[in-house]
Amino acid sequence: MRATGPTWEYDGYRPDEERLRESLCTLGNGYFATRGALPECRADHVHYPGTYAAGCYNRLTSEVAGRWVENEDLVNLPDWLPLRFRPADVDWLTPDTTPVTEHHQMLHLDPGLLDRRTRYTLAGGATLLVRQLRLVHLADPHLAALRTEFTADGHPVDLDVEAALDGTVTNSGVARYRDLDGRHLTHVHPGTTAPGTVWLHCRTRTSRIHFALAARLTAETPVTHAHEASRAVQRLRLHLTPGRTVTVDKTIALHTSRDPAIGDPLRAAVDRVRAAPGFDELLDTHATAWEQLWRRTALEVPGEPGSILRLHLFHLLQTLSPHTADLDVGVPARGLHGEAYRGHVFWDELFVLPYLNLHLPEVSRALLHYRHRRLDAACHAARELGRRGALYPWQSGSDGREETQQLHLNPRSGRWLPDHSRLQHHVGSAVAYNIWQYCEATGDIGFRHGEGAEMLLGIARFWGDSAVWDDHLGRHRVRGVVGPDEYHDAYPDALRPGLDDNAYTNITAAWTLTRALELLRTLPEPRRRELTEATGLEPDEPDRWEEVSRTLHIPFHDGVISQFEGYGDLAELDWAGYRKRYDDIRRLDRILEAEGDTVNRYKASKQADVLMLGYLFSPPELRALFDRLGHPLDERTWTATVDHYLHRTSHGSTLSGLVHGWILARARRADAWAFVQEALRGDIADLQGGTTGEGIHLGAMAGTLDLVQRGLTGLETRAGALHLDPVPLPELSSYGFPLRYHGHWGVHLRLRSGLLEIAVPASDRSPIDMRLRDLALPIHPGETARLVLPE
Repeated sequence: MRATGPTWEYDGYRPDEERLRESLCTLGNGYFATRGALPECRADHVHYPGTYAAGCYNRLTSEVAGRWVENEDLVNLPDWLPLRFRPADVDWLTPDTTPVTEHHQMLHLDPGLLDRRTRYTLAGGATLLVRQLRLVHLADPHLAALRTEFTADGHPVDLDVEAALDGTVTNSGVARYRDLDGRHLTHVHPGTTAPGTVWLHCRTRTSRIHFALAARLTAETPVTHAHEASRAVQRLRLHLTPGRTVTVDKTIALHTSRDPAIGDPLRAAVDRVRAAPGFDELLDTHATAWEQLWRRTALEVPGEPGSILRLHLFHLLQTLSPHTADLDVGVPARGLHGEAYRGHVFWDELFVLPYLNLHLPEVSRALLHYRHRRLDAACHAARELGRRGALYPWQSGSDGREETQQLHLNPRSGRWLPDHSRLQHHVGSAVAYNIWQYCEATGDIGFRHGEGAEMLLGIARFWGDSAVWDDHLGRHRVRGVVGPDEYHDAYPDALRPGLDDNAYTNITAAWTLTRALELLRTLPEPRRRELTEATGLEPDEPDRWEEVSRTLHIPFHDGVISQFEGYGDLAELDWAGYRKRYDDIRRLDRILEAEGDTVNRYKASKQADVLMLGYLFSPPELRALFDRLGHPLDERTWTATVDHYLHRTSHGSTLSGLVHGWILARARRADAWAFVQEALRGDIADLQGGTTGEGIHLGAMAGTLDLVQRGLTGLETRAGALHLDPVPLPELSSYGFPLRYHGHWGVHLRLRSGLLEIAVPASDRSPIDMRLRDLALPIHPGETARLVLPE
């Protein structure tokens, strides 16, 4: 793999890298995405073509370890890619069965185009060069196209070509899930509407979502149809003379029954593919749409880091594009790039929305609406625990119920183990944080007083009801939770899962309660009365929130913040010994379980937990939170806390390096760059050992973008002002990006050679109130401010 500006290139055919390339060469438009698989190859142990439509889930029940368990998955849709070829009367050609003398893939980021060249060796000394261009249309989210160019050399070749829409697919892209039922599609029917055009219609087994695909094949020779069970098949024969290129274009349309403003998905797909222009025109309009989107979102960072960041942004925008604003979808943790995590929504919007807020706020708003539509489900979950308010699930899918698996497989031991990660109740605080950040960045008062207020108050009610008073400590406590670390889900030898007073959980709960009180104070009285009546908010609840937000217990040990109460009593792990015995200890929990031990016994974390506080909150805000709770937090205590966990974290999550890099950069630590590099390379180098082939890590990719946008600049949108406090990171010392802030489009921030420049385009908007440390500076539309930063 090599990056050359806005192009990612892969040379040679390497079966062991194919799944990784498929993920990183995925093309999408926010409505659906297709993995970068070779169209002539079917799913097997090497290849995994997959197409996924945002928000399209199905629920199945499987027998696992003697128990019946239910799982909901993002559905692998009928495969539209298949296009295979062979010289007459021989086997179909694939790189696995036929020698190739050339194989090259290029992902062109700017126009959103996948370009591959493969040269096959044929009998008699001839060769066949296959070049394909693929796009998933950004302007029309229902269209995709594949152009295939065949060129023979040596002697003439009669080439049979077969294109298909394949409905025999299953969800089988993750080895850990293959014992589970993955047959999500049923009632698969192929058909023909006109010469050169076929269709395939099916639905999911339990959610009953209907899918329709229509395909148009264009070539210089006649196309015939020969449908098979669950496959719509088109065939043709090409006569190739040496040196002459023959082109076959395949255009497809996809519709689902979740689409608005259509009656029948099948008719909509057929009509759309019939009306679709040719490949060249599709490519022009597609490239134009990408050019416009890049202007609104792109970071300008030189060198290799800039190339990686552009790839990360490309995959973020393929998953969450302007089309997302019209959909009822959340942030899938692995993008639309594969089946890991079953396509579920976790807390990754915490790392995604801060970037989108300042570029595509309408997309952020839609993602928050996904949470609002599931507020009733969150309130039901809280009532099931006997509490008021809203408890959002750790894993969410179609309808907002808890989708976290009951059992998970340890591939190292082969054992199915209880999964207690649903106890990560801190996801509610992440939703609250995203609501607040969105409103601060956009000034969207309507959302703040409307749906945002309903969610924020619901989450605050849950925390107010979850806190219990401890007479011995003289403080409130939150018991029986799991923090972001995830390694620790119980005390050693405990009969029940859960931990008490996870510091991250308690601090973010206190923050949520404080913000909810602020919101209540600033709401217009009629709206405050409406919310009070609609939610049944008791008169004493705000007073309780005030008390709890000041008295939640925060544990300490040895002069550092404890990850949870009792953490300081755990044993130290022999880190050097485990690193010597194992090549990679990122998944230390699996290693210890396979040895008959448990990570719950040790001071060992999967990823940043306490340190996440330094990612979410600036140093002044974090100090203010601790002061409110009666725990002064000085720089020495925070530095000691960072060092403590820095040496006790295995980084078993792609988010961990990101958070550590952010914190160390803000602390002006020389070791920051090593963690930033890990965050940048997490997926492209597959540092987690094969997981990227199951889908990219969207939160980590978006987080690297925000590392530049907010981490290095110290950018905060707070109290109607744009606050900046840049810190130097020599390896990323020059950057620039546009912003959309409080109705200002195209605000441009650039830092280079110690000079900070902020340009505000001309408009009829009010000046931007910019704060640089102790300097307050209004910047009027049409003005550019240039400031020399102190060393």
